[in-house]
Amino acid sequence: MKRCLSLAAKSKPHVHPNPMVGSVIVYEDRIIGEGFHTAYGQPHAEVEAIRSVQDANLLKNSILYVNLEPCSHVGKTPPCADLIIKHRIPRVVIANTDPHEKVAGKGIAKLMNAGIDVTTGVLSQEGRALNRAFFTLHEKKRPYVLLKWAETSDGFIGRPKDDTTSSRQISTSLTARYTHQLRAESGAILVGTTTAIRDNPGLTTRHAEGRNPIRVVLDLKSQIPASHQLFNTEADTLIIGPKREGVNASFLEPDTDNLLQSVLHHLYTKGVSQLLVEGGAKVLQQFIDASLWDEAITIKAQVKWNAGVEAPKLAKQAMNSFSLGSDQVLMYRNS
Repeated sequence: MKRCLSLAAKSKPHVHPNPMVGSVIVYEDRIIGEGFHTAYGQPHAEVEAIRSVQDANLLKNSILYVNLEPCSHVGKTPPCADLIIKHRIPRVVIANTDPHEKVAGKGIAKLMNAGIDVTTGVLSQEGRALNRAFFTLHEKKRPYVLLKWAETSDGFIGRPKDDTTSSRQISTSLTARYTHQLRAESGAILVGTTTAIRDNPGLTTRHAEGRNPIRVVLDLKSQIPASHQLFNTEADTLIIGPKREGVNASFLEPDTDNLLQSVLHHLYTKGVSQLLVEGGAKVLQQFIDASLWDEAITIKAQVKWNAGVEAPKLAKQAMNSFSLGSDQVLMYRNS
């Protein structure tokens, strides 16, 4: 199962909104086949593992390991449970039951009804951790919310409003690439009006491999200039605010009484399993105060500014940390 999880992790960031899944086939304590779900719309892990077996006659005496319950419905690909039954694989070992309403135990039931010996719950915690965004989407009916910001050594996230001469860059090019990788692993990325206007960000994955996320922008008063990068054609843009003509974007009329919740619900209906919130400080703090976040990543830089926009406040201890060049990356969980 550890090998399944290792294989599954290779699919980042290509399978969104599908989960990361790996599969291993064992015959007489020897791996004879393995595979993983390589990209959204492509064959599932079990299919790739079965295809990789050179002698298909061995399958009827083998064990198939997979970190997520085999699907039992027709989606982008045929049901994996049917393929397992077709090849008469006698035993299947699973880490996690699939929370998707179209599966949710139906795949396991189909296998067992066909006389297959099914074991579940093997390294289930590790499996949930790997696919935490997928489980959040289907269990909490909202995307997994990942907050991210860079701050100076003295706790500032942005320059003072009247500072127009100095660069607002805090982190290094190395941590910038790390940030772009987080974007590639997310289905959507959100910023507020001030960040959109002052920084004019593109919010794309130009420094990492993977698809551009949907750009979600809070613009309740239609203040962002139409010439800004957020309205280019490099990625889809969703504006939370009044509809405007002549800009490349879709619009969602804001529910000002439940703004963040309504945005998350809309993204849930679009199948977005992970939302990356990049700023600014006010928007990040709103998510924190509403406890509408699952994970936070702060990049602590060596640079010192002495003044500016203060970084958000988290009443949590970092669960993990690592260095990226001269920057320190702190990771928090909202458990």
